[in-house]
Amino acid sequence: QVQLVESGGGLVQAGGSLTLSCAVSGRTFSSFVMGWFRQVPGKEREFVAAIKWSGAIRYYGDSVKGRFTISRDYAKNTVYLQMNSLKAEDTAIYYCAADPNVRAGARNVHEYDYWGQGTQVTVSS
Repeated sequence: QVQLVESGGGLVQAGGSLTLSCAVSGRTFSSFVMGWFRQVPGKEREFVAAIKWSGAIRYYGDSVKGRFTISRDYAKNTVYLQMNSLKAEDTAIYYCAADPNVRAGARNVHEYDYWGQGTQVTVSS
């Protein structure tokens, strides 16, 4: 079993930065893909970024490319989402996701088996 716990959300002004963390516990393997998604009320959960636990290749949604960076720390069993140049439309609940079998860069919520509880990010304009 895998547990994911997000942290780091909060209120930030437009143009500012925020870093989200996803602490991973339970079993992890090099084949795991870690993802970040976000959701606003009334809309579908949107792919933000993904990275393979063992790899360096990163994948990003079009709306965050060039502004957000996903990374992972082996020693801390943690995945990060560094968010820069934040916009009001980045306001959402951000979720960490993981799956041992999904292909790297998977963007569909149904491809991930494990999810965190989410952390709220609010960007004021």
